[in-house]
Amino acid sequence: MRGLLGVAAALAATSLAFHSSLRPISIADIASSSSKQAPAESTVGEPNPDPTDFSAEELELLQRRFGVHGPQTPLAQLFTRGMDQLQPLRANTLSRLRSLKPVIQREAYRHRVNPMLITAILFDEIQHSKPGEDLPFVVHSGLVDTHGPAQLGISELIHQGRLPAEPTSEQISEARDLLMNPEANIELLAAKLSRIKNELGLDQGSILIASRSYVDAKAIATLAYLHNGKLDYPARILRYMQDPALHGLIYSARQTAKPYLI
Repeated sequence: MRGLLGVAAALAATSLAFHSSLRPISIADIASSSSKQAPAESTVGEPNPDPTDFSAEELELLQRRFGVHGPQTPLAQLFTRGMDQLQPLRANTLSRLRSLKPVIQREAYRHRVNPMLITAILFDEIQHSKPGEDLPFVVHSGLVDTHGPAQLGISELIHQGRLPAEPTSEQISEARDLLMNPEANIELLAAKLSRIKNELGLDQGSILIASRSYVDAKAIATLAYLHNGKLDYPARILRYMQDPALHGLIYSARQTAKPYLI
């Protein structure tokens, strides 16, 4: 009798464990899905997995929840890499970012977002923006859906509750003007990243530092993916976040040379 009871208890425990394993993956699991594997791998001297690699299950969940897409075509990726090699274009992008540094730092602090993530996104969007898309008549023509340094759309204002679900023509026009304001655009980008952090179930108080842990790097990759929607985007953003020129732009401080008395 005791033997039968023991077998029944074991079967019940096995059944409970099995059914709990069928629990659907949550959005928050994407950022920490490999946290248990990462320490184990690091103990044997192997590098952590690539945070920009998303499993089929993660991609399905993100597609269902956020409507993300696959990577750019190989030709488009080649074109993007080619543009990154144009030094005059890069210098112009860095110059624009330098003028936006105070806004980036202010909004990153206010929304608890890594300033390098904001900077990397802005660098990418400015670097690869299309000529003429910021002209007022183009902006208000409706030919382009995203605007400003961070390439944000009307939908983001709706997500943040700054526009009704069905805005009027006048509200849309005012929203486009707002998106074309660089300072307002960067504030909206920081708020967007904070909003996505909340939807992912991430700690709102943590700015996320990729070099600190694999979990943080995975979370940053997910935020970047959800900002742009293209699967090749996170790797590019993480690479830009390690760019010495961008680091220097955000964290360096100019000091006026002090005159010496002789």
